[in-house]
Amino acid sequence: MALPPTDPAVTELAPAKLNLALHVTGRRADGFHLLESLVVFTRFGDRLHVEPAAEDGFAIDGPFADQLDAGADNLVLRAREALRQALPEPARQALAPVTIRLEKNLPVASGIGGGSSDAAAALRSLNRLWGSKLDDRALADIGAGLGADVPMCLTARPLVAKGIGEIVEPVADFPTLALVLVNPDVAVATPEVFARLTRRDGESLPPLPGAIDFHSLRNWLETTRNDLEPAAREIQPAIGHAIAALDKAGSGFSRMSGSGATCFGLFETGNVAKRAALAIRAKHPGWFVAATRGMPSPGRSEEA
Repeated sequence: MALPPTDPAVTELAPAKLNLALHVTGRRADGFHLLESLVVFTRFGDRLHVEPAAEDGFAIDGPFADQLDAGADNLVLRAREALRQALPEPARQALAPVTIRLEKNLPVASGIGGGSSDAAAALRSLNRLWGSKLDDRALADIGAGLGADVPMCLTARPLVAKGIGEIVEPVADFPTLALVLVNPDVAVATPEVFARLTRRDGESLPPLPGAIDFHSLRNWLETTRNDLEPAAREIQPAIGHAIAALDKAGSGFSRMSGSGATCFGLFETGNVAKRAALAIRAKHPGWFVAATRGMPSPGRSEEA
């Protein structure tokens, strides 16, 4: 007989993941690329709703639901099964069935970690609802089996990721960022971007500023790169149009995130970011445009 869950229902944010800078520093013998990336997570993202049910269920809704398959290969369902399999047999047999609803607010295959963040949200929410009491390290180990980005998405705080993404170094005293996300209604396949790289041995990220604010971060970003951006722009020239739109709207710094095609603009305040998002949306009604805030380091002020 299934044990009652510790929570009647759980709702969890699956935040967008932004690579503010991404350097490709090498390649392993197995073909995986070595990276160094400054990563932040945003207050805008997908949402996962989990509650007990008579039997397991899964549904997807939201503006980008039609871009995602709800079959067994979906990372949310893979995360559910991976957590179940990680528990001892008696505990596994006692778990209540759950129904999961994914509210898909982020475009798919867009360089902002949607699938990995969804999987991380599933692990966090099910760990709570089932009362599994797995610690952060145990959840990260499960997440690593689902994808290299899942452990950092479990952390969901400013960090520097290294290796293939599995080495996570939290950044202390990182501020809230005012951001605008723009996707020009195109998707980019990550393998195709990596296949077009002309260099795979770039230098490491420079040291972060001692005191990070809008101005010092913008100046630091000017000394860094996203090594995937040139290849992605060859595949989808619309990425360049999105960056140009952000610049025209007053972004202090604009760049593509991850392997694309979503781009971000850094703004000095949240109100300025909101006005910029309205202006871009008015000119490009078919694009995905969202003003949001980056999550700060724990203990740092939420203001932006």
